Amino acid sequence: MTQQDPSSPSTAIALSLAERASLTSGAGDFVTHESVVAAVPAVTVSDGPHGLRLPKESGDGGQLDLHSAAPATCFPPAVALGSSWNPDLAEQVAGAIAAEAVAHGVGVVLGPGINIKRSPLCGRNFEYFSEDPLVSAELGGAMVRGLQNAGVGAALKHYAANNQETDRMRVSADIDERPLREIYLRAFERVVRRERPWSVMASYNGVNGVPVSENSRLLTGILRGEWGFDGIVMSDWGAVRDRVAALRAGLDLQMPGTGGRTDREVVAAVESGALDRAVLDRAVDRLVRFARRTTAPAPSPGVGDAAVRHRLAGLAADQCIVLLKNESALLPLDPATGSVAVIGELARTPRFQGAGSSQVTPTRLDVPLDSLREQAEGAHVRFAAGYPFPGPEDEPETDAGQLAEQAVRLAEDSGAVVLFLGLPPQDESEGFDRDHIDLPAAQISLLERILSVNSRVVVVLSNGGVVRTAPWQEQVPALVEGWLLGQAGGGAIARVLFGTVNPSGKLAETIPLRLEDSPSHLSFPGEEGRARYGEGIFVGYRGYDAGRREVAFPFGHGLSYTTFGYRGMDVTEAGETLRVAVTVTNTGSRAGREVVQIYGSGPADSRILRPLRELRGFASLFLEPGESRDVVVELARHDLAYFSERENGWKVEGGTYLIEAGASSRDIRTSAEVTVQGDPSGLRLTGRNTLAEWLGHPVGGPLLLDRFARARSDASQEGPGAMADPVMRRFLADVPLDVICEFPQSPVPPEGLAELSDAVEARRTAGPAERGV
Repeated sequence: MTQQDPSSPSTAIALSLAERASLTSGAGDFVTHESVVAAVPAVTVSDGPHGLRLPKESGDGGQLDLHSAAPATCFPPAVALGSSWNPDLAEQVAGAIAAEAVAHGVGVVLGPGINIKRSPLCGRNFEYFSEDPLVSAELGGAMVRGLQNAGVGAALKHYAANNQETDRMRVSADIDERPLREIYLRAFERVVRRERPWSVMASYNGVNGVPVSENSRLLTGILRGEWGFDGIVMSDWGAVRDRVAALRAGLDLQMPGTGGRTDREVVAAVESGALDRAVLDRAVDRLVRFARRTTAPAPSPGVGDAAVRHRLAGLAADQCIVLLKNESALLPLDPATGSVAVIGELARTPRFQGAGSSQVTPTRLDVPLDSLREQAEGAHVRFAAGYPFPGPEDEPETDAGQLAEQAVRLAEDSGAVVLFLGLPPQDESEGFDRDHIDLPAAQISLLERILSVNSRVVVVLSNGGVVRTAPWQEQVPALVEGWLLGQAGGGAIARVLFGTVNPSGKLAETIPLRLEDSPSHLSFPGEEGRARYGEGIFVGYRGYDAGRREVAFPFGHGLSYTTFGYRGMDVTEAGETLRVAVTVTNTGSRAGREVVQIYGSGPADSRILRPLRELRGFASLFLEPGESRDVVVELARHDLAYFSERENGWKVEGGTYLIEAGASSRDIRTSAEVTVQGDPSGLRLTGRNTLAEWLGHPVGGPLLLDRFARARSDASQEGPGAMADPVMRRFLADVPLDVICEFPQSPVPPEGLAELSDAVEARRTAGPAERGV
């Protein structure tokens, strides 16, 4: 087929109405329609947030078999990759996924997923990076960049506010505008503006009562109108309920195909006048551009060096492991310890990814138990299953009590214990939410029994969503969060435990003491088809901090086998950028990587409810023992803004901001203050604005105070007056000015309100010279 210019889709206009309608739906489960006449190639898409899920053709009419898959590299899922806080690493992983996609003839990878972890109960949290929009945007943006730089399209998902699996195809996420913008859309906005993804996937759910696939405000007004998105919007699989309404709202591609049924609905709507033909033409134009720039080469016989990609998966997993606790330097394990008991079926039968549409058939699998034996050198590693768990198919079932008894005897006779605990696969998956965040009772019981016979216990967790570690974390000297680490995770765990790799992962989500402490607890997952996001902007650490709640392990936490010192902070302004510099020193005896987190707090006198601190930037650096280096993080002034619902836009408040550098959200090492010029108000004052709003307005406040002063002077009144009396001023603060104007002897009569409002607007929009500046 002749290569066409992707920016020139006009050949599609020669297509018939039926042919154009057909381009807006899938030709099958994972392939789009082609048009030989218009030189529009078919595009094959594949699930793949952390590796390709490659369904094989079943042979009946090109339909795909969803239950089988060709092998591909399974990289650490987003829950783990987010803990690396390393965008460069995420970009490398995405580039490797793209290489496999090209080899298999895949033009678009359905990922990354950058939804916010609103609740620890979300069954799909393993597919998402963080509870924070900046971490989600930086890691997700890096994956988009890695895919598309290699010539493979990304499908940024799930837009928007897809934060639960319960009733996910119908539920409405009811969110006020400020949290919608600041928390749930912010990562999407950052990635769309910076990385220009070739496609965005519309989610199943509704937002404020309107299904996302039919939500013109989200798909057209915000995504395209405000952010400048120029790719296509495709549906999540089976999300479209009204094809014509979805097209009208801005959804270009319905997936999967419906065998022509909904194509005929589009044709009928155009012919009857119910759908403007121009709407269909715009969608077709976008789809033609999309198809032409995502045309992958024909599948090649091989997929390159699988061993190289496996090593990259291992390198990625190394940086994803989070050392939560390490009392008495129990870790790294010393091979001279003698015998090491490895307990837990998860060491032999690892969980390395979540369940659902993202499941990858790995090219190989590193088993933690085998890897530990390889790393142990002279140490004698022995194993006991400890608890029932899906294990090798040819192994006979064993009584749970007998398994525990064998494990306790082994622990008692060993120099140290490495105990693998975690969630069984049936506890977390796409399609349903979790009921709790507890580990299985049999595992907790086993842990307690082992601690009674051996105090040198290292717990390694395997889980896609956070698990409760209280109160048993107090009795365990060493605790490692191993997440779901992909096919090379077993080797990474062994390298960290024996010290070949110094752990450097940081939590991208808070681990609470109790589920009930979660900010969203009382409104998750909602009821009767509606989920009210009552916590507002106070999601994750923002909410735990605002409520002064203790947590098991805070956002950003992660230990190392070395220590780092922070000193000094310099914050300078350069136009629209704040340059934050801090010196970090490796004060320990081992080389290691530190992730420096930069937080910002709003002005102390802010009139807006703000979190105690919010992540504004981060950077990582690798330091040799004793080495010091300056870390510089540049913050855009715009990133300090809040979303004003009243003015329907982003606003930077003027005032003094506190900028902090820390090793976690609750381990702040140094800070500095910076004064930032505020944005001018775009608010037009009227009589319905309160006295406080008038007085707080940079133009309206001085004008109104002048009226009060002149009125008192004309009346020859003595004394402080209402505006100088703090009690009276506070009493009147929330009273609209048009009500105050009705008071006897009001300085502004009712008939003078419009004149005063016009005077404020004239001065607000005038240039400096006209304002007398």
